[in-house]
Amino acid sequence: MFFLFIAIAGLSIISCNSNSSVLDKAAAFSAEPPRPAGQTDVVGLRCDPLPVVRAAFIGIGSRGSGTLARFILLEGVEVKAICDIEQENIDRTQAALKTAGRPEAVAYTGVEDWKKVCERDDIDIVYVTTHWELHAPIAKYAMEQGKHAVIEIPLAITMDECWDLVNTAERTRRHCIMMENTCYGEFELNTLNMAQQGLFGDIAHVEGAYIHDLVEGYMFTERAFRLNERTGTMSPRGYWNFWRLRYNTDRNAALYPMHGLGPVAQTLNINHGDKMDYLVALGSDEYNLTAYAKQKFGANSPQAQQKYNKGDMTNVLIKTAKGKSILIQHDVVSPRPYSRHHTISGTNGFAQQYPVPTLSIKPNHHRPMPKDSMEMLFDQYRHPILKEIGEVAARVGGHGGMDFVMVYRLVYCLQKGLPLDMNVYDGASWSSIIPLSEFSMANGSIPVRVPDFTRGSWQKEQGLKFAY
Repeated sequence: MFFLFIAIAGLSIISCNSNSSVLDKAAAFSAEPPRPAGQTDVVGLRCDPLPVVRAAFIGIGSRGSGTLARFILLEGVEVKAICDIEQENIDRTQAALKTAGRPEAVAYTGVEDWKKVCERDDIDIVYVTTHWELHAPIAKYAMEQGKHAVIEIPLAITMDECWDLVNTAERTRRHCIMMENTCYGEFELNTLNMAQQGLFGDIAHVEGAYIHDLVEGYMFTERAFRLNERTGTMSPRGYWNFWRLRYNTDRNAALYPMHGLGPVAQTLNINHGDKMDYLVALGSDEYNLTAYAKQKFGANSPQAQQKYNKGDMTNVLIKTAKGKSILIQHDVVSPRPYSRHHTISGTNGFAQQYPVPTLSIKPNHHRPMPKDSMEMLFDQYRHPILKEIGEVAARVGGHGGMDFVMVYRLVYCLQKGLPLDMNVYDGASWSSIIPLSEFSMANGSIPVRVPDFTRGSWQKEQGLKFAY
């Protein structure tokens, strides 16, 4: 009822103010441009098999270096080039390649050397792990140079970028995948299998989130490697040039929605038999960054006097074409336990990962399932991907192993010429929640249409299917 009231209130504000121009702007903002002549969709796109996947990595800081380390554990892969503006990152990566018995990669350090990397004729994929502003430009240029674009989240940060990447992927017939690691978590994959097998019945509602306190040690910290007192190893902290803090300063939006949205969107077959129809976004005011800045730097410090536009909590409520509802939350500044929610509610049962993994199935649905019964059910519904590579992933690690599963599945599909687990439409639609939520909140939390980036092709597949 709360969110229904908000949606109605948003419409009432517009009506009372006779502000039909806002509705016109909303329609234009989420408009779906016609597919350019000669283009067709890339649903189920298959490309020539790549027995050896030759990669270039652009951005090899904390996230990029870890991804590259997992990538080179796989057979049939080569790292041909690396690109980063910090020589320290280049040196550390070259050392890691040498330790792994891999040849040294060609290194680039210029601000726009990523273009030279994309133009090389000895690479198949360009793996982008830079700050967010460069994701879409590099992905587009890579595809235009005949390379598959592999992008850390988000795929894009504006509506224009989302459409640009969709059109470029369709025009070039190259893969463009946003690497959402949470789709490969053990709980997420197993509950996906349960949903696909009908255990939850008809699913009516799902929830996802990215609730992760990044203030202490990250937001106001310039990126550097520091001693982790818990592990005794050098670990990365902070963000290069404070880029994440700048987003919280400049934009009021659900800035990282795909971490919670990706897995539940797959559960609902979004872009594979259903689609997101419209959303309403509402957020709190900002409190925590200012409070921390006053405590850390003093009330009169530039940090404390700075206006931070991003509210602490952002709530996004989405309705799908088939009548399902999705709640997505984003909060990276509040002092609270980590959570992605991952809630699934259907006519026969319920699952939720945070704060405590929970299953509840009819007729014993009024209380959580006992832990031993839940573990037996997870064993029964263990996802085929986890049966294949789950034990190895657990040993390798990377957010509990899901980072390794993600890279493994990418290479597996590329080597066999199979459709990738996520396509450009998934990346564009999940990432579009950033600008769409921003527009909704800036205009009284009005409902805003979510564009159909498939332009009708979401109905071609009735259910998400991973290729083997």
